[in-house]
Amino acid sequence: MTSSQANNPTHGITLARMLDELLAVYGWEGLAARLDVRCFRVDPSVKSSLAFLRRTPWARERFEALYVAWKSRPADSRPRLFPKRSAD
Repeated sequence: MTSSQANNPTHGITLARMLDELLAVYGWEGLAARLDVRCFRVDPSVKSSLAFLRRTPWARERFEALYVAWKSRPADSRPRLFPKRSAD
């Protein structure tokens, strides 16, 4: 028997984790540029953004699509969570 979530790339990943990862990569300005919602542009906070995304289906859908698009890019071409260390 297959799970109905088998093809859902965000299954098992919390919205808070997705937000933390995308914030580490893009920051608030980058998120606002990619997803034009007020909670990313005006006095952004994790708490208010999570509340908005949880109660606004269209915004959550677009946010999750952004996360999936970022995660599905090859690792060497996606923005890094942490800068690559240079060899000394």
